[in-house]
Amino acid sequence: MPSPSPVRLKSGAQSLAGIQLLKPLTPAERQTLERRCRWRSFDEGEQIIDRETQSEDVFFVISGTARVVNYSPGGREVSYDDIGPGGLFGELAALDNRPRSASVVAKTDMATASLTAAAFREVLLQHPPIAMALLRRLAEVVRESTDRIMDLSTLGAHNRIFAELLRLARESDPKAFEQHANQARIRPVPHHVEIASRVSTARETVARVLSDLSKNGVVGRERDAMVLLDIGRLAKMVKEFKLE
Repeated sequence: MPSPSPVRLKSGAQSLAGIQLLKPLTPAERQTLERRCRWRSFDEGEQIIDRETQSEDVFFVISGTARVVNYSPGGREVSYDDIGPGGLFGELAALDNRPRSASVVAKTDMATASLTAAAFREVLLQHPPIAMALLRRLAEVVRESTDRIMDLSTLGAHNRIFAELLRLARESDPKAFEQHANQARIRPVPHHVEIASRVSTARETVARVLSDLSKNGVVGRERDAMVLLDIGRLAKMVKEFKLE
């Protein structure tokens, strides 16, 4: 795949001010780093990183959303994460000089800033708070991966869908969980194929499960959101083994 060409983003867009990992930088340090970045835009569906390539650049998401995916030998997409504005991806190859562990595609039209691996490692060495923040991020990734492995190993497909709905709601509507509310909203409304790729099942299975949840008053729909109407009940359903 040919590398995307650098582009001139609209005025004010070439800023790293919104990148959470880089918050410890002073304005002057951030501006110096901005001048070292390569600024690019990607169209929805365009591939940004191809798995198993030797590229090592680190990408910061300025706008839009990227999706981290892999593909089975049969072509099934397995989705790992969506990374929105303020996030980053590609750091593993920059740290260990090994091939990419996953592919990354633009889920929406998006803009990125990228640093070479050498420049990224330089930032980590010069700014310990940033290095520590990256370690916390990687620890979070390990914990999430462990949870997903447990789900895939111990839960049926229906239960994995229930668990994924709770995860999406907790991510989209954290205040509902902090306040122990029994309802939460997922925005934007996830597509069936997206849920299926996250929990390693078929789109048709997701559609059937969501239809059953809707009929049973556990899940509802608003114009711009999926609503979990009974979080407590859904959480119990995750633990009830269901033979598919």
